[in-house]
Amino acid sequence: MPGTMPPKMLMYVGCCNRPLPYFATANGKGIAAFWFDAATGTATSAGITTGIDNPTFLAIDPDGRTVNATSEVLGWNEGTATAYAIDHATGDLSYLNKQSTRGSIAAHMCLDRTGRFLMAVNYGDGPMTQRPNSAIVVLPRGHDGELAAPSAEATHDGQGTDPARQDRPHAHSVNVTPDNRFLVVCDLGIDRLIIYRFDASTGAIDRHRETRLPSGSGPRHFVFHPSLPCAYVVNELNSTVASLSFDASDGRLDVLGMTPTLPDTARSGPNYCSEIRISADGRTLYVANRGHDSIARFAIDPATGVAALVDTLPCGGRTPRHFAIDPSGRYLAVANQDSDTIAVFAIDPADGSLRLMPKVIRTGTPTCVAFVAVPGTS
Repeated sequence: MPGTMPPKMLMYVGCCNRPLPYFATANGKGIAAFWFDAATGTATSAGITTGIDNPTFLAIDPDGRTVNATSEVLGWNEGTATAYAIDHATGDLSYLNKQSTRGSIAAHMCLDRTGRFLMAVNYGDGPMTQRPNSAIVVLPRGHDGELAAPSAEATHDGQGTDPARQDRPHAHSVNVTPDNRFLVVCDLGIDRLIIYRFDASTGAIDRHRETRLPSGSGPRHFVFHPSLPCAYVVNELNSTVASLSFDASDGRLDVLGMTPTLPDTARSGPNYCSEIRISADGRTLYVANRGHDSIARFAIDPATGVAALVDTLPCGGRTPRHFAIDPSGRYLAVANQDSDTIAVFAIDPADGSLRLMPKVIRTGTPTCVAFVAVPGTS
């Protein structure tokens, strides 16, 4: 409502703190916390949680009570998922416990719509004979947010056409359908979206169907439209967005169209897309370009659901690995990993265009941004 004060917010940033060969630096210390002011788009430090290795992706539970973090460490057969309780008065994180992700290079995680289960995927490194080599794992959660042993896991197989990046399956993200009946896993290594039936009472999964994307696409991250029967996947390797129709009754995704994330004049140089997000009103889609170092803005056709590139804007730093829209919908915060900064953009509610705010947020090698609206402050 007009005149309503925005909620008090915490912003957590996962930061790389152990060297990885595909990161230029590892200047982080752990999970950095900030108080974020949605009236001004500025932030103040609320401390850093150490004692965790490479918390490169974060997921907040639906109630905003816990932060869950991956540990992405090269050379481990099994990554880990770690749960922390949030102190809404101070922003401090209290360790709860951790569980194995049952595969190497833990890359992404999400929670189901009830918050009872945490799903994590592993990018995978090394030979397919390396155990346990799971692409996806489902971890039940206790009432306090602690993680239990897996209720389900699954392995992918196959390879793609890019010998450097698609020599084997590389699961890169997992998303839950709006009705909580299916999981969608983007597998960059085999150019497929793997869809699982999900039993929200037991945490069991069964492979249901798949959607094939053009060879060499490299599907990375994925979002559902908030009101249309559509979804969108950003493809890391060929710098495109695929618009998809979604049949919720059968968990089916079909490609409607492919759109480049860069203008014609910028497609000659190397570029690797990372994150994708959609505005709450479903009119605007955003994608991060690494290499071009920009945020691409797409308009979504309300009749067809197909996304069309509108423009790109410099990301305010180097190598935008991830970004998030704050709970008020007023700002987009970009984790620029190679400039050790979070750039904040104001979102124009009329057309979704972005305006870079003057103050950057500094933290070492940021890789993921996650917002929490503090209860009782809106």
